[in-house]
Amino acid sequence: MHNFSATKKRLLLFILFGWLLLLVGDRVGELRQYQGSFVAMYTLAIASIILLTGYSGQLSLGHSALMAVGAYAGALSTNNAHLHPVIALIIATFVAGLFGLILGFGVARLSGPYLAGTTLALAVSLPSLANQFPILGGEQGVAFDVGAPPARFGEDFSQYKWFFWISSLAALIMIWLIANLLSSKYGRSFRAMRDNQVAAQLTGINTGRLKVTAFTISAGMAGLAGGLLVMLISGVSPSAFPLSLSFSLLTGAVVTGVYSLKGVMLGGLVLVAIPEIADSVVNRIGGSEGFTATLPGFLVSALLIAAVLFAPNGPGQLLKKKH
Repeated sequence: MHNFSATKKRLLLFILFGWLLLLVGDRVGELRQYQGSFVAMYTLAIASIILLTGYSGQLSLGHSALMAVGAYAGALSTNNAHLHPVIALIIATFVAGLFGLILGFGVARLSGPYLAGTTLALAVSLPSLANQFPILGGEQGVAFDVGAPPARFGEDFSQYKWFFWISSLAALIMIWLIANLLSSKYGRSFRAMRDNQVAAQLTGINTGRLKVTAFTISAGMAGLAGGLLVMLISGVSPSAFPLSLSFSLLTGAVVTGVYSLKGVMLGGLVLVAIPEIADSVVNRIGGSEGFTATLPGFLVSALLIAAVLFAPNGPGQLLKKKH
């Protein structure tokens, strides 16, 4: 009865938050709507890392590769199979999840630096692999057009607001499902495995199967985030998923607090704000093209180091220290 009540409260909270998002989306300009779409996409991608690393204890340094798998699956669904873009996003989720399932079986015996190294190698090798298959479009990639918003929304309903609605609703629905999963017995099993794998096995938990499950769900979430990303940039190519994206997402997870989903949106806001901060710094002090290009990456690295040193469990840790 208690779990049912908690589930109802969570549903009402997410509905209220979604309603507030739509109200905000109606009252801001197109630039903020577009940035809000990126916040939603990053929030979803960071949540997938928190599920995998924070709850099941598996460290991935190659999440950009999982996003790319979903992105290509979604783009090919619209271009080759001519499916509806929303269906393409669902396919992106399932194909990436299937890829994660296969990968999960392969790395279930790995942990720590071995698992991190394997996922890192995948992210590094993916761009060159994508260039080997003509169907993936090489360096030019594959276009992804989500189409104009439905006419029933009216002429004032812009493309950027359509992006914001799709991204926000996709992220909200997926994170709500994951929040429910983590509050169930699976969440308790994930945490038990993360804290002490041997003790979890002694209590009857099949840690190998649980690791594969976490990898599959996390990959599906990352694939959906990848589909949303290429929707926002109108196409998928190897350059859209650099290794730096994986490290940016990991930074967002650490800033958020890798052991909790509660503040996950903060990580998305930070990743969207960093390029703006970098532009502001460049406009104030000037600098070469090389400096301009590398400053966002430097800020991400500095933020990751600061978060690890001062608040590895998220900003809530600092608030607790003050009290």
